Amino acid sequence: MTVAVLGLTACGGTQAVTPAPAAFQTEASVSPSPPAPSTPTPSPSPTPAGPPKFSAKVQKVSRADVPHSWHSGCPVSPGDLRKITMTYWGFDGKPHTGQLVVNQSAAKDMITVFAKLYDYRYPIRRMQPVDVYKGSDNDSIDADNTSAFNCRNATGSSSWSEHAYGLAVDVNPRENPYVYADGSNAHRNADAFVRRPLKKPGVINPGDRVVRAFASVGWGWGGSWSGDKDYQHFSENGR
Repeated sequence: MTVAVLGLTACGGTQAVTPAPAAFQTEASVSPSPPAPSTPTPSPSPTPAGPPKFSAKVQKVSRADVPHSWHSGCPVSPGDLRKITMTYWGFDGKPHTGQLVVNQSAAKDMITVFAKLYDYRYPIRRMQPVDVYKGSDNDSIDADNTSAFNCRNATGSSSWSEHAYGLAVDVNPRENPYVYADGSNAHRNADAFVRRPLKKPGVINPGDRVVRAFASVGWGWGGSWSGDKDYQHFSENGR
């Protein structure tokens, strides 16, 4: 309701005072509604990192690199050899880096083969030049070491082994022993691995993908020999 307020005029009369215009009246203020909270966009989950890719580096070999495995009279010189530093898959399910000394003519083929074995996750115990074992083939075998060049005679022969040319590789010699025709072998730690076929990690069986990987570059397997079987052994000429 509007109430008239009386006031005095300068002449002593009275007059009605008009109420204040509506524009000057105050109203209850209304706060605006807060904006609805935005839903955060979820961040993409990081992709788990896989194992490193296979890698290989080829280097020349000096006389100092082969103090025990090479000597005067060997069929090749240190300059004919190459050291490959490359990735291999371990029995622990992890990648490792090892070294293989081979003939320079075989370096590219061995990289091809061991890249396939790495992709297969074929386990290798260790990969060291035989000089780590002072050139002892027996010590290298007992350590289950994968190796190549070693200037020595073939087993049971007076002729050079293919290893003396850097044209042979022994792979996991414990899991893949040299087995004589009578079924015996020279290393007691390999007694459980003399028969084929055998389904155990690191074992090489007739026609498997390890044999096929070497065959893809023209190398033969000692496990296919008649009589004695050299399951660890691969060579360029198959001997």
